[in-house]
Amino acid sequence: MASPAPTPMPKGATGALVFADGRVIWGEGFGAEGAEVAELCFHTAMTGYQEVMTDPSFARQAICFTFPHIGNVGANDEDVEADDPHAVGAIVREPVTSPSNFRSKVDFPEWMKRNGRIGLAGVDTRALTRLVRREGPPTVVIAHSATGEFDLPALQQQARDWPGLEGMDLAREVSCEQLKTWSGGKWEIALGYAGGGDEAERPHVVAIDYGSKRNIFRNLVEAGARVTILPATATFDEVMAHQPDGFFLSNGPGDPAATGEYAVPVIRSMLQTGKPLFGICLGHQLLALAVGGRTAKMFQGHRGANHPVKRLADGQVEITSMNHGFAVEREGLPADVRETHVSLFDGSNCGIELADRPAFSVQYHPEASPGPQDSFYLFERFVGMMR
Repeated sequence: MASPAPTPMPKGATGALVFADGRVIWGEGFGAEGAEVAELCFHTAMTGYQEVMTDPSFARQAICFTFPHIGNVGANDEDVEADDPHAVGAIVREPVTSPSNFRSKVDFPEWMKRNGRIGLAGVDTRALTRLVRREGPPTVVIAHSATGEFDLPALQQQARDWPGLEGMDLAREVSCEQLKTWSGGKWEIALGYAGGGDEAERPHVVAIDYGSKRNIFRNLVEAGARVTILPATATFDEVMAHQPDGFFLSNGPGDPAATGEYAVPVIRSMLQTGKPLFGICLGHQLLALAVGGRTAKMFQGHRGANHPVKRLADGQVEITSMNHGFAVEREGLPADVRETHVSLFDGSNCGIELADRPAFSVQYHPEASPGPQDSFYLFERFVGMMR
């Protein structure tokens, strides 16, 4: 079957989204110039684009923001979840205007340029979102050229040659490289990040960084923990050398089955200690694999700050923040694993706990940033278990 003919380039176009099958969506480029291949996904949050762009779970992905006005409050030094943006690019409906917010330090296009990320404005993001919902997340190349010059056949071939996220271990790429300690709780507008208090009195959690967001550690501190962060590839002996009271498994990008090749044996050893364990997102998927569950690539994934999740113990509904393209399969969970939460969008699994050990996990992001804070109780529950 022949590839569709590319849409003719409109006058003045400086950005393009090139699909593997030859389709091209034109727009106005901003941020860095260049071309990057990625999986295309959409995100439904109305706020928090800096947190979204810097979430390591978005590694190797280009984000179509469904909210039309992205970037208009500029960028600052506080609203980031990692040292650098991990999303490849941003696709937005309206051209980015001058920033209008007292916290802004730089406009969004300049922030994108400084961080080597490509933006594409003037796109019908509603139609693009419908395409992803209909066809699943396609492989695309997002490109920006100030001169409007694009080698479309080469960009199309770049998209064709990319193998996709399935089978990819990206946790190694985004994880910290060495041990870190964390201090500081939740951010307050007049105070910045509050301190953690008396460290000696706090239970000590060792967090494995598979691509963690900073707000996870702020919430752990806020709930009363002392936090040490280790790389994704840390061994069980390296973890236990810090004499933890509990273990935390972070979020992260890529295929959990690929990351699980080195992470699952460590997690199984953690479970054998009988110490509390809490995982979110990729950490949730890895815990499920460690106890005999299965994971699979989702058709379109969940990415937004308004996802309803039902807590099965009491029927309570939490509005949650999500960012994942893989999920734990509900069927085939071992008998000693209880399902605790399910998505009210599609019924997919959103939480498990072990019947015989103090370990639990959720698929969503209870730390939010951006998003609602309905699920902070999970951090309090975990710290309470360690105490």
